[in-house]
Amino acid sequence: MNVIRAIQTYIDKMITDAGPGMKILMMDRETISIVSMAFAQSEMLQKEVFLFERLDSVRSNEKLKYLKCIVFIRPTKDNIFMLQQELQSPKFGSYYIYFSNIIPRTDIKILAESDEGESVQDFKEIYADYLPVNPNLFSLHIPTCLQALSWNPEALERSTQGLVSVLLSFKFRPAIRYRAGSTAAQTLAKKVHETINKETALFSFRPPEDGAAPPLLLILDRRDDPITPLLNQWTYQAMVHELLSINKQRVDLSRVAGVPKDLKEVVLSTEQDEFYANNLYANFGEIATTIKVLMDEFQKKANDQRKIESIADMKNFVETYPQFRKMSGTVTKHLVLISELSVQVGQQQLFEVSELEQEIACRADHSTQLQRVKRLVSEGKISAANALRLVLLYAMRYERHANCDTSGLLKLLQDRGGRSHIVPRMLEYISTVARQELFNTVKITDAVKLTRNLIKELKGVENVYAQHECVLKGTLEEVIKGRPLDAQYPIMGNEVPFRRPPAEVIVFIVGGATYEEALAVHRYNQEGYRIVLGGTTIHNSESFIEEVLAATTGVPFKHSRSLQQFHHAPAGTA
Repeated sequence: MNVIRAIQTYIDKMITDAGPGMKILMMDRETISIVSMAFAQSEMLQKEVFLFERLDSVRSNEKLKYLKCIVFIRPTKDNIFMLQQELQSPKFGSYYIYFSNIIPRTDIKILAESDEGESVQDFKEIYADYLPVNPNLFSLHIPTCLQALSWNPEALERSTQGLVSVLLSFKFRPAIRYRAGSTAAQTLAKKVHETINKETALFSFRPPEDGAAPPLLLILDRRDDPITPLLNQWTYQAMVHELLSINKQRVDLSRVAGVPKDLKEVVLSTEQDEFYANNLYANFGEIATTIKVLMDEFQKKANDQRKIESIADMKNFVETYPQFRKMSGTVTKHLVLISELSVQVGQQQLFEVSELEQEIACRADHSTQLQRVKRLVSEGKISAANALRLVLLYAMRYERHANCDTSGLLKLLQDRGGRSHIVPRMLEYISTVARQELFNTVKITDAVKLTRNLIKELKGVENVYAQHECVLKGTLEEVIKGRPLDAQYPIMGNEVPFRRPPAEVIVFIVGGATYEEALAVHRYNQEGYRIVLGGTTIHNSESFIEEVLAATTGVPFKHSRSLQQFHHAPAGTA
């Protein structure tokens, strides 16, 4: 189960079926992202795809009859209309049309009637309607999906289509389970189930042999675990997303001081970058050490005797030896990233912030933690965003504590211009299930202090091993061990539940997944399990807070009456 390979297989087939010769690939705004996350442009050129065009772009009237046009678009009403216009006045010699998902027969008829010149040579559905992020992780790139804690209709439709596409790309007719108590998860499960029953011909795959359980589609709700997206992470991919933000594999470094012009924007792809693929889940100290080892090897070849002990030393070395950068452009890219992460860790005092976050998430010590949060928020040494996260974590853990002082912390946030109005919104967002279970089920690897491991070989870089375990990890443990799931995760439809654990599992999180959860899935897959994770989007703390604000728009305040004075506080900055 590899979502990147699944997408690549479909794209390869599109191009191969068009035969030899020069080709143009015509896409829409979303399919451009799907293709670019599966292949580099240089790889497409090797496949004789020399031009790329948007279906909705303004194009010249020049006829290019010598070109074959491969059309890869989503089957939306707007796309059907624009393609209809294209076929009525064809610009290219022949068209090979591929839709990324199921297309209604009525739309097929409309397009057939528009093709008066019979320029369409092929017309197919392929099931590549999602963004492949990592081999075990996909996204639908829906930034916010709920409003008033109910599905936004467009987001529900897109999520249904995306999940159906994933199932068809793996040829799965799954058992569908959803989180009990989550209306959003149940609604999506029902929509996917209805689509499968409607499209029985497409889902007529051979059932598992020897009485094995069918694949499982497990639909979860972000509201059941609002803790994980708020925590600082210390693995490479997660850190980059939290501190610099990854948007469809691209990282904007234009605001980083001193960054070379050719690195103003960098691509992080497991398919195009072997170093990134090998160090995706490495922690902060390990990745810096790995880069240092590579530099040590070059240093020996260059007969340079200087001592390299820190990230700053590495940067100076690269500036001295431009040929190193030429030889190891990928390493240079990651050195720039690691350098900026190191700067951010220091400036934001993330070791201290992260330690307190972990302690709040993993153990109850109200008095001590309250004093530490007050000190960090009031001193003003940490950013307003980090101050907000600490207050959010405190408010969720101690919401019902007799001496809870969330109001006092909100006053401190307001005094420094923080977005205090977000805290009561978060208390409305958190689900009933999370209120009952979240802080009772988190496992603690060290109840006294957060484990710190100073990397002796590289001064100034510290590895932090998090105590917190995401809720998904425990959920997957239940699934793969074959434990009873009916109470917490009811099965959709009239299917008889299998008591054997499924061989393949697709997990989808309504409200967005995180890279911490992707790491949990990766570790299970290393043990031989076959699990893929997806979400409406991939969150860092900032995007998650925006999700919460959108989801709670129009929601009456039920769970935070003691914080009424802050409900309409000015937004401020963070």
